[in-house]
Amino acid sequence: MLRTEKRGLVIAAGSSIVVLGILSAVALLSPGSSEVKEAFFSAHHLKGAAFGTAKTASVIAAFFSVTVRMFLLAEVLVLALALFLAVVRSLPGPVFFPFRVLAIVYIDFFRGIPLLLLMFIVGFGLPGMQLGTLSRQSQFVYGVIALTLVYSAYVAEVYRAGIESIHESQTAAARALGLSRWKALRYVVLPQAIRRVVPPLLNDFIGLQKDTALVAAIGLVEVVRTAQAYGTTFFNFAGFTVAAGLFIVITIPLARVTDWLIAREQRKTRAAAGFR
Repeated sequence: MLRTEKRGLVIAAGSSIVVLGILSAVALLSPGSSEVKEAFFSAHHLKGAAFGTAKTASVIAAFFSVTVRMFLLAEVLVLALALFLAVVRSLPGPVFFPFRVLAIVYIDFFRGIPLLLLMFIVGFGLPGMQLGTLSRQSQFVYGVIALTLVYSAYVAEVYRAGIESIHESQTAAARALGLSRWKALRYVVLPQAIRRVVPPLLNDFIGLQKDTALVAAIGLVEVVRTAQAYGTTFFNFAGFTVAAGLFIVITIPLARVTDWLIAREQRKTRAAAGFR
């Protein structure tokens, strides 16, 4: 078994080296490789885009904090709103039928609208409606609203899948112990359901973190807008390379955490099956 594993590692390493070598050769030997390298990977412009120069105060690394704050705020709102929608959609009985319909309409509606289009509708529509304080907010707030509306619809379905994966016997046992239906949902069903859907939730939040870049379309000065401004000023695309690197710095750790959680859940499932 050990020899087989070592052989597999050697084959994997060899194939990886071959693939990377081919890709590197294609990139380096292509006719326009030098122009692309200067446009996207110039050391001088990478440093200037990341940390600023004497000619510009727009530092991409500094404006990345705007993106991070937007992501964290939208994530909290999405978790809360999506859980509410999932619970409402899962309520049994005819008395809750209108609420279930409203939740389904909300989920279907906002899952069907492209995020960029909704960004324009919220960012330019709400200010024009003259709704008092709501129409006098910043692009940051409108961006968070658009992200929350779209991603809460997706995450609500993730929550609902988790809730429906809990066998009805769990609820029946809780009711037999004297818990009401609401308490059974709160203390028995939801804790198990949320644990099961943590990996797909993290996948959704990886997408949410990347889609914060779309808020640049409504004028918010953040990492993508700053990278675009650098390119306009210096006629160089290194700013986009820096912005992409910053997104990757956050995305890769989240992806690895997701993989670890999935592997842990699989180990638990196999252990439980073996125990039975």
